[in-house]
This record gives sequence, C-alpha cells and structure tokens, in this order.
Amino acid sequence: MASTYSTSLGIEKIATGEQSGAWGTTSNHNWDIIDRIAAYTSVAITTNADTATLTVREASPGSGTENLQSGMYRVIKFTGALDSNCTVTVAPNTAKVFFIIINATTDSGSSGPYSVILTQGSGANITVENGNSAIVYMDGAGSGAAVFDAVSNLALGTFNPSGDTAAGDKAAVGYTAAEGLILTGQGSTNDVTIKNDADADVITIATGATNVDIVGDVTAATVNADGDTSAGDNATMGYTSVEGLILTGQGSTNDITIKNDADGEVCGVPTGTDDLRFPDDAKIELGAGGDLQLYHDASNSYITDNGTGNLKIGSGNQVDILGTSETLATFVDDGAVSLYFNNGVKVATTSVGTTVTGTLIATTDTDTSNTGDVTLDFGANQNFVLTFTGNVTLVNPSTEQVGQSGVIVCIQDGTGSRTLSLGTDYETAGGSGITLSTAASAVDIIPYFVKASASIQLGAVQKAFS
Repeated sequence: MASTYSTSLGIEKIATGEQSGAWGTTSNHNWDIIDRIAAYTSVAITTNADTATLTVREASPGSGTENLQSGMYRVIKFTGALDSNCTVTVAPNTAKVFFIIINATTDSGSSGPYSVILTQGSGANITVENGNSAIVYMDGAGSGAAVFDAVSNLALGTFNPSGDTAAGDKAAVGYTAAEGLILTGQGSTNDVTIKNDADADVITIATGATNVDIVGDVTAATVNADGDTSAGDNATMGYTSVEGLILTGQGSTNDITIKNDADGEVCGVPTGTDDLRFPDDAKIELGAGGDLQLYHDASNSYITDNGTGNLKIGSGNQVDILGTSETLATFVDDGAVSLYFNNGVKVATTSVGTTVTGTLIATTDTDTSNTGDVTLDFGANQNFVLTFTGNVTLVNPSTEQVGQSGVIVCIQDGTGSRTLSLGTDYETAGGSGITLSTAASAVDIIPYFVKASASIQLGAVQKAFS
C-alpha cells in the first residue's frame, strides 16, 4: 500500500508495512515541515515584480523531488523593492492554511510604498499595506478560493498597545509614555471616526485636521478650554490668560444666543456686533430678590426699584439725562442742578438759590362759585381767584408752606355787597380784618405771606379792579 499525503502541507502518511528500515528519512522530512509551522522566514520578492507565488507544499509529494517550501512557514516577512503593488498567489488553491504576513518591502521608485495583495483564487483578497502586518487564512476552495482577515472582528478582554504610531500608518492603535493612547488613521474623509450602535458618527477628526467634531451633546463635570478663538471660528469656546473664557460664534442672526429650559431666548449678541441684546420683557435683575430691574416691554423702558432702600444714581462728576438729540437735565457734583427746555437751561440751582430763565408761572386756583366756608389749598396752588356768590369765610387751612407768598383775588358776582370773614390763621394789620368793594363785579386783590404755620399775613387790599 502506497503512502498518502495531507492536503494542506503535504505531510507523508506512511502506509502500514511500508518503508521498512527506511521510514526514518520520511519521518525526518515530515518533522521539518511541522517545524516550519512554528517558525518565521523572510521571502524576497523579485525587484519591481507585480506578481509572486507562495507555495505551501511540494507540488508533487512522493515524486522523489520533494523539497521544503517558504510557504510552509507560518510567519512570513516579504522584502524586496517594488514599483507597484505586488499580488502574491498562495498555491495550491486547495491548501487550507493561515499566515502572519509582514509587508517590509521598499519603494524602488518615488511613488510608493506599495502593498502586498494575497490571493488564492478568484475569491476575496487581502491587502497588507507597506509597514503593516496581518493574520490571514485561506479557505482552499479551489479556483474560487478566498483569503480572509482572521482578526477583522477581534474581541479582546484587555488590549495593551505598546508601540508608537506615525503619520504613515493607515490605521493604528499605539502608546507612548508621553502621549498615552494614540489613535492614528488616514481616511478619505476622517482620520478618526467613532460610531454608535446605529452606525452613526459620534466623534470625528477630519482628514488632515486637528479639530474634533462631536455630533450630539457633551456632558462633562468640567470643561477646560485652553486655546484662543478667532473671527473665523464658527462656534468655539476658548481661553486666554488675559481675556479669560471666550465664546465665539458666527450665526446668521446672533453670534451668541443664551436660552432657557423652554428654548426661549434670554439674551444674545447680534451677528457682527458687540451688543448684548435682551428681548422684550426680559429683565436684568440685580439683588438677591430682584430688587433692581431693568427691562423693555415693547413700548416703554423701565428702571424699577423693588427693594426696601432708595434708588440712588451717583457719579463722581456729573449725571446727564438725555433725550433723543438734546439734554433734559444735568446734575453736577458739588454744583448746579439744571432743568432744560428745548436744550436750553430754564431752571438752575446756584450757591445762593435758584435762577429762572424766562417767566415763572405759579399755579392758580380759579373757583367761579364761592359761598360759605372756603378752604384754600396752599399745597397745590400759589394764587387763588374766588368769585363770591355769597358771603365767604376763609377757614383755617392745613397745607400752607412757610415762606410761601401770592395773592387772593376776590370778585363780586352780579349782585355785589358780598363780605369776607377770616379764620384765626389769617392775620391783618391791627386785626382790622378785610373790607371788600361792594359794587357788582368789583375785583379786589389781597397779597399774602406765610410767616409760620398757622400764620398767614394779609397785606392791604388793592380795591376796585374792574
């Protein structure tokens, strides 16, 4: 009975009773094949070759021309100079084997480095880029045989990367003591992409960029911004030791918008401005209980003091109240208080009193029907015009102001002969009282001066103005 051979490696299986006294040579050859399974070799690809063959067993085991092949090794490093990608065919296409492949080829021109492409038939291939390694296996399916990545979906309990990565790495996970964990990639859109379970992008680093784009919310206990921002930034948070925290944005309406939990705008910085704008009815509140409020209600503007103290407006020099295009009032520290009309000072305080520019008009109470007890309101009026429709008594007032002066005009109605009596607060020279003109429609003028509380001194009557 003749020997048979294993499908993948061509190990000779001696038939029972065969090779008596000579089996040692066969066994040693088999052990050499097995030994290579646990070993490494370097395979040089012919310079600038586009194709090569990796043989995993003798072409014709038992033919007497058996020889050990490079493809019997499980760890293979490809070397040689290439000017294009090299396709390496694993033969025979029925062998079911695996390899650890290292692409250590060099560039013979100036456009590389180049990849090694492993194939076994018309099925799927595996590309090992220059400088990279791969663990692959062949399905040995004949003409349609395929090559597969053995670690395309690798599950690890703990993965400890121990090597640095470089710009030339297409995709790598590395580590250095200084940089810590390193992720390196070279994608056409992103160099690094982190996705969720729905295959949606969560975190990306665009190809050739240093910016990290995050889709969704960032939740953090503390965010430490340590870089400056500039006008070209669309939306950034930065920091400098001079400016502190910096928020930069470029919106079509607002560069910065602050909203509340109901998605309502609280305040914003309109695009291209340095203004801080609050919408209608949005209040600026100062004090623990909102004691001072500043706001606009779409029609009017308000400064409201809701606190227990006073509203104080202070300045080290001068306070101006301005209209649209003119001054309304000025308050000078240790100086004058000035009130304006049509941008001109009409009333101003001085070191000795008040200066009035123009005519000072005192308020006058005109009453066309007076009879009986009449109380003059000195708190509301300076002068009084009384038309007597009967006898009148001026009862004691309660609103007189010390130093106040003016006139009381007494007019007889069409009947005339109406009399005037006085309360005790009204004083006349010698206590003689007041005697009015008696003619119908006669007009008498009585000057007065408030000397003290409950002391209103009346001057001589100017009679018969008609």
